[in-house]
Amino acid sequence: MSFQWSSKNHVQNGVEDLVLLSKVTDDQITDNLKKRIQADLMFTYIGPTLVAVNPYKKLPYFTEKEIEQYHGAVSSMLSTGLGLQLFMSSFQAAYELPPHIYAVADKMFQSMITDEENQCVIISGESGAGKTESAKLIMNYIAAVSGKGGANNNIVEEIKRIIIGSNPLLESFGNAKTLRNNNSSRFGKYFEINFSKSGAPMGGKISNFLLEKSRVVFPGQGERNFHIFYQMTKGASSYEQEQLGMMEPKYFHYLNVSGEYNAEGINDVEEYADMKKSMEICQMSPADQTSVLELVAAILHMGNIAFIEEGNNAQVSDPQALAFPAYLLVSRIVTTGGFGRRTSQYDVPMNVEQAQNTRDALSKAIYSRMFDWIVQAVNTAMATLAAGLRETTTLCLGVLDIFGFEIFEKNGFEQFCINYVNERLQQIFIELTLKSEQEEYQNEGIQWTPIDYFNNKVVVDLIESKKPPGVMAVLDDVCFTMHAVSEGADQKFVQKLDMACSQNKHYQGLQTQFIIHHYAGSVTYDCDGFTEANKDTLFKDLVYLMQSTTKPFIRNLFPEEVDESDRKRPTTVSHKIKNQCQELVATLMRCIKPNETKRPKDWDSKRVEHQVRYLNLKENIKVRRAGFCYRNTFEKFLKRFAILTKETWPAWHGHPHEGIKHIMQSVDMDSKEWQIGRSKIFIKSPESLFLLEEQRDRKYHGYAKVIQRAYRRWKSRKYFLELRKKAADVVYGKKERKRFSLNREFLGDYLNYLDNPILKALVGKNEKVCFADNVTKYDRKFKPTQRELLVTETCVIMVGVEKEKSGPNKGKLVKAIKRKIPFAEIQAVSVSTKPDDIFVLHIPTEFDNVLENIFKTELITVLSEKYQLAVGRPLTVNFVDNIKYTVKKTTWQSGGFQEIKYITDPAAKFPQLKVSGKVTEVRVAAGLPKDSRPNAGNMVRQNVGGSRSTGGGSYRPGPAAAVAPAQAPVGSSSPAFARVNGGFQAQLGAAVAGGVAQAKANGGGSPAAKKRPPPPPPAKKLPTCRALYDYEASEADELSFKAGDIITITSKGIYVLFAR
Repeated sequence: MSFQWSSKNHVQNGVEDLVLLSKVTDDQITDNLKKRIQADLMFTYIGPTLVAVNPYKKLPYFTEKEIEQYHGAVSSMLSTGLGLQLFMSSFQAAYELPPHIYAVADKMFQSMITDEENQCVIISGESGAGKTESAKLIMNYIAAVSGKGGANNNIVEEIKRIIIGSNPLLESFGNAKTLRNNNSSRFGKYFEINFSKSGAPMGGKISNFLLEKSRVVFPGQGERNFHIFYQMTKGASSYEQEQLGMMEPKYFHYLNVSGEYNAEGINDVEEYADMKKSMEICQMSPADQTSVLELVAAILHMGNIAFIEEGNNAQVSDPQALAFPAYLLVSRIVTTGGFGRRTSQYDVPMNVEQAQNTRDALSKAIYSRMFDWIVQAVNTAMATLAAGLRETTTLCLGVLDIFGFEIFEKNGFEQFCINYVNERLQQIFIELTLKSEQEEYQNEGIQWTPIDYFNNKVVVDLIESKKPPGVMAVLDDVCFTMHAVSEGADQKFVQKLDMACSQNKHYQGLQTQFIIHHYAGSVTYDCDGFTEANKDTLFKDLVYLMQSTTKPFIRNLFPEEVDESDRKRPTTVSHKIKNQCQELVATLMRCIKPNETKRPKDWDSKRVEHQVRYLNLKENIKVRRAGFCYRNTFEKFLKRFAILTKETWPAWHGHPHEGIKHIMQSVDMDSKEWQIGRSKIFIKSPESLFLLEEQRDRKYHGYAKVIQRAYRRWKSRKYFLELRKKAADVVYGKKERKRFSLNREFLGDYLNYLDNPILKALVGKNEKVCFADNVTKYDRKFKPTQRELLVTETCVIMVGVEKEKSGPNKGKLVKAIKRKIPFAEIQAVSVSTKPDDIFVLHIPTEFDNVLENIFKTELITVLSEKYQLAVGRPLTVNFVDNIKYTVKKTTWQSGGFQEIKYITDPAAKFPQLKVSGKVTEVRVAAGLPKDSRPNAGNMVRQNVGGSRSTGGGSYRPGPAAAVAPAQAPVGSSSPAFARVNGGFQAQLGAAVAGGVAQAKANGGGSPAAKKRPPPPPPAKKLPTCRALYDYEASEADELSFKAGDIITITSKGIYVLFAR
């Protein structure tokens, strides 16, 4: 049973867009989200915003089927004017497709290509809400649907591999298990992908910031260190264990301090293998891979260096602990001196605590710089590939995966920075969805009732403001004034903070702590270690120590030149974070965490309601319900929808208001659905916008089809001329020819495949069809059945009709794929040397197919060409008059071999057959000589199925003629061929007769005996009828005609309305 996830049962599964709620309250929002996640529906819209609830399990709607379903589903490129272009896809998806992160990703990608504007998505939410997985889904989708790069296909595909393949590497070194999340990102990551105008990836760049370095030396109780440590200790090979001194995790101090060694749902051994494979994908050399693993091992061994105090000095308790780490710090060297003076060097002894802090500082510095190097290695790999591309980069698409809001029992400087970033992102959300939108309505003079909401700008100012000084300004000032002093710096910071911020109602000072009332809740921060963490500086003697190593890899991690006389104010962590936050401007996706147990369908209503409240979801819904879903400037609106009327296309030269009114009247839009502001037009409901977009798409689609047909005919003319020459070579000297077949024009598509949505749906988007036509398939008793045969670049597909067994079309005849034969399974093709149209596909792994097609020479030529490209060897074509073939084994009938024998019979005006047991005898009149070649000056043109003739002529039966195949009796002589191919055989009869005469004329005798052949007799006149009314085909296999058209009736299977 398939998983039906697109249910529209609003009562049981909730509404897909919270804007549609009957009553907007926190309880209603929470209840709707609960209904959806209980039904395994994790995505919900609020207009242009996507809300994702972590299901804590794998769901089945992230497959290639969904990628294909959402790709291009939101083709209309919309713009809000507020930087919310990305999520406008939500409106169409909410009514036509279920809410999905793929819809968001597709809208972002399509907007970038069509509008040629850079796009960015910010993913935010609490820790454990599913942000990292959402980011990976977006990246996977973009990699799947982006362009292939044409001539640069190999390079582009390699760039895609790096984009996707770098995830295991970055997660191993940057993610860890926390109390809230088993795979929590402990760093901020901004992944920027560069694209060409055609949508092909041209490189990329990863920016990382605020790695939680403190976790390296002290993971919290019940948590784990970074994944890489456990992957190495559990997954290293015996050789690596020996070389790196790897032991089980509890052996190492940096790992056993937390008492947690496993994470549910994470297999460290498998992920270690994935990490090493990711290193290779990112083009890291074997030497660099070894150096990285050596540093990870060195950090673990450094953590095992313990100290004891002897005479007020710290000493190593166990000298054997120095065996693996090549460097050890017992005391640090302090250099004094000034400009132009001799320097003095002193050994400054340390106590145990100072020695441990210095050891930990070096471990954190090595890990942090190593992580930066890994990120840069990924960037270098993409940049190297991008350098080999000719096309320049013009567009970029960014994905920001940021750490979630955190509240722990003890919150330090890292939590302060993390929560500040989330506070800043919340401000961006408010600016884009609540504040700016309401201000725009007022500025444009749109009728609007303001909606109140909490603006967290006051909290952001409390943290980052310079005047009056905020928390960061006070912290930076203390770090600068006391940069050489550690003791007492944190107490000084608390004192100055109370003096500067005590009047702010969102701040509360304590003796050694302070409280900030964030948008997500009140957090108490312990000031211990704040100033040292903000300095983010490393003792200069530790830098000297690392630069003295003989290993180039380590020296490159510490490239700085230490200047003792440098008096510049050092850059702090808070300063860096603040600047990075200022640059993050884009649209937003919201993630919600349903519980703390990390179990599926475990719903904590109070916790979710708290998140709904502080995320301002209720206010956002109110604004969306009362506001307008679309707004744009007059110029851009007219440029986009000018094609809807002849008066506005290609450009409107009058007053913009009049042009807009003209467009709206052309689609008969209700005046209540749109308003004109001072510089923009506003459209209220998504349905009204869809009306415009649908009409626009229809216009473009109609014009595009005209252009495409003309272009394809022009482009394919040379190809088909060359194909006709190849076809002549294939059968030259091997098969007698028919006059019609010899000099006809090749078209390839005789089914109007490009205009046949049913066939296109069956074949698939990614398959290119090179030949399409009706064929007759013969069974073991040589009974004919009509099929549609398509030759793609990889396979042969036969389409027939069958009764639908279930669903809304149950009992009706529908088209279905009867057989799909990959080229690799085709052994050979057999045809006779006579001028007939039968050929046999030999499939040794299953059974053969006996088929008939009047364009079999073109078909076999196309098949041979594509077969060579796909399989790498030429297709075997047998020309024999005794063709043996296998038949299908059924429940009641065995398989085995049958045979077709050909006999030349001048009396057979049409090919005639006689079935006797397992042998079928085919009698055919002689054709043109085997060495006949086409005459370029005598090209025969034919109409493609589905066309009409308005002045007589012929009509080729389309797919409709195949629905009710003729039942040919099996007897001594049967004109089955004539009946099956009705009209064409009647037309070609004269050509066959003429070919016999031509063969006799070339057959010998004295020159005097040879006479000029008479002209071929006229083709049999077929009945015609005149159409009384216009008719527009509604199905792919119907015929369109106008009143007065003359329609030639070529087969009894075609039913036409005519006057009696």
